[in-house]
Amino acid sequence: MAAAHKGAISFGLVHIPISLYTATQDNDISFNQLHKDDSSRIRYKKVCGHCGKEVTTNDIVKGFEYEDDKYVIMTNDDFEKIKTEKDKTIQILHFANLSQISPIYYDKTYHAVPEAGGEKAFELLRTAMMQEQKIAIGKTVMGNKETLLAIIPREEGILVEKMFYADDIKDIPKTYLKTDVVEEELKMAKTLISSMDRPFDPSMYKDEYQVRLKKVIEEKIAGKEIVSASAEEPKNNIISLMDALKASIEQNNQVDEKSKRGRKPKKGA
Repeated sequence: MAAAHKGAISFGLVHIPISLYTATQDNDISFNQLHKDDSSRIRYKKVCGHCGKEVTTNDIVKGFEYEDDKYVIMTNDDFEKIKTEKDKTIQILHFANLSQISPIYYDKTYHAVPEAGGEKAFELLRTAMMQEQKIAIGKTVMGNKETLLAIIPREEGILVEKMFYADDIKDIPKTYLKTDVVEEELKMAKTLISSMDRPFDPSMYKDEYQVRLKKVIEEKIAGKEIVSASAEEPKNNIISLMDALKASIEQNNQVDEKSKRGRKPKKGA
């Protein structure tokens, strides 16, 4: 896998050469756009607005419009020339608590991997942050933009989260009326939360819709008729919030009991 970004983490006088690798991938089934009449592929072409000639990626350059129809051309060399050594390094600005950062600021996740010679300092930084229960906030230039980063230690390494700036975040489009919370209902809601409390295990969760979608595609390829998905069981007609909470707790306890009965006893038990 090619590195998405190469640079270094710098804090104080410590310099750690690293590479960043994208940590996520898109597993969704993709579709092509077709002409409804003959099922031919729809093509998108990049065309010059002046001569109408189709152009390739190699024919395209970046231009900044400083007046109507007047552009200054910027090449990749131009962008690289204005980068300082500091821009090529992830400068740690300060350390903070992970809980202080709202998830809305996270954009994209990378795995940080130390380059040769940087392993010792990398592991020292990871261990120190883990033991102090801190993350680091840093900055670097990625592409043509100065990027805010959260450097997060994990047991298996270090994650680097590309972040939005404050002025990138939109305000909540609509506020809601915060009503008074009834103490008895609050206690019942906490009981429901407690009854549904489980350790997070990412292997437990699958994209079930993509599985059904793949099955439908395979059936259509085989010429089979597609059968509508079965309707969900109707919800209980519960009006009272308290009754809904109680019924949810009872339902969850029943699921727990079935789960416990279905577990195989350990050897020697």
